[in-house]
Amino acid sequence: MSLSVTIVPVTPYQQNCSIVKCNATGKAAVVDPGGDIDRIKAAIEKMGATVEKILLTHGHMDHCAAADVLRREWDVPIEGPEEGDRFWIDNLPKWCEMSGFPSAEAFEPDRWLVDGDTVSVGNLELAVIHCPGHTPGHVVFYDRHQNVAWVGDVIFAGSIGRTDFPKGNHDELIHSIREKLFPLGDNVQFVPGHGPDSTFGRERATNPFVADMQFG
Repeated sequence: MSLSVTIVPVTPYQQNCSIVKCNATGKAAVVDPGGDIDRIKAAIEKMGATVEKILLTHGHMDHCAAADVLRREWDVPIEGPEEGDRFWIDNLPKWCEMSGFPSAEAFEPDRWLVDGDTVSVGNLELAVIHCPGHTPGHVVFYDRHQNVAWVGDVIFAGSIGRTDFPKGNHDELIHSIREKLFPLGDNVQFVPGHGPDSTFGRERATNPFVADMQFG
C-alpha cells in the first residue's frame, strides 16, 4: 500500500485527527489537528514520518485549534478549508471561550482550497471536494487510488453532520453527500471526524438520513 494512516482521537470531542504518510517518501500530512499536540507528535514519531503540511477539512475548533501552533513549530503550510469557513476561523477565540475549549488564536491558512483542487502528500495526490452543509467551506480529501476519503463532519457511520450551527445548511449537506460523495463509489472507505470508519456503500444502504430508500 502506498500510504499509511494513523488516527489519533483528540480533544474532549474525540475528534479523529489523521496522520497520512506516503510510504515511498516518508512525508506526511496531519489532517484536522484539533488539540492534544503531544499525542499527535507521539503518533508521528511512532510512524517515522516527516510532516510536510497540515490539511483542514473545516474551521470548527475541534478540527483546527492546534493547526497554527503546529504550523509555527514545524514551519509547514496549512492547506484548507475552502474560504467559506473564514467566518469560523476568524472567530476561533470566541468559539473556544464560549465552549470552554482550550484557547486558540485566529489564523490564515496558507492556501484556501476550492472544489477540484489537489493536495500532495509526498508522492500521493488527494482530490479536494467542496462539500458544504455542516459548514460553508467544508472540504473532503479523496485518494482515488486507495479509495479512501477523509470526510470531516460531513457524514458518519450511521449519521450525518449537524447543521444547526451558524451558516449550516441541511439541504446543502444532503446534496454534498448524495451528489458529490456517493457517486465516488460504494467501495470507498471513509474516515469521519468522529467515530468509526465506514464505506459509502454501507451508508447508502443503511444510514437513516441519506440512504437510497429515503429518496425513492
